[in-house]
Amino acid sequence: MAEDDRVVRGLATPLTLERDFIAGAEGALETLYRDVSPLVYTLAVRALGNETEAEDVTQQTFVAAWRSRATYAPERGALRGWVVGIARRAIADALERRSRERRSLEAVRAVVDEVAQDRSMERSLLAYEIDSLGDPRRTIMTMAFFDGHTHEQISSELDMPLGTVKSHIRRSLTTLRTRMEAADVAS
Repeated sequence: MAEDDRVVRGLATPLTLERDFIAGAEGALETLYRDVSPLVYTLAVRALGNETEAEDVTQQTFVAAWRSRATYAPERGALRGWVVGIARRAIADALERRSRERRSLEAVRAVVDEVAQDRSMERSLLAYEIDSLGDPRRTIMTMAFFDGHTHEQISSELDMPLGTVKSHIRRSLTTLRTRMEAADVAS
């Protein structure tokens, strides 16, 4: 192979680059990258609107091209066009991935909103049921479950024996469980 066949103005000729690329020759990917990466990157930025994602797509494009170089058929088109085709598929995959992530996020948000709404309703129902217990149970249960006080703190603040506080909580929980189960059956 003559030196002038191999290099034209410091660059490999398209035919030489194609042969070297298919053969996996050292430097072929680098030469192809220097030639085509600005175009691939520009296409990706325009399609994705995000430079970081465009960089990822550009990298994925050249990795995919190198791995599948044996499938490149020069008679079907130029190497540059083949790489752009890979880039278009990588861009489409990135857009689809983004769409899937958005759908997943929306689904998670819907579930979280539903759970929050259910908890809010349960909390409201529980507050109503606790309020209907009457004192001192109402006060003890509110301190224990809404204010986060320990049994000892409730005993101290209400100047009540610890055993009495615990008994009120146990009887209140039994009453609340019965009422909540009845509410579940009714709905």
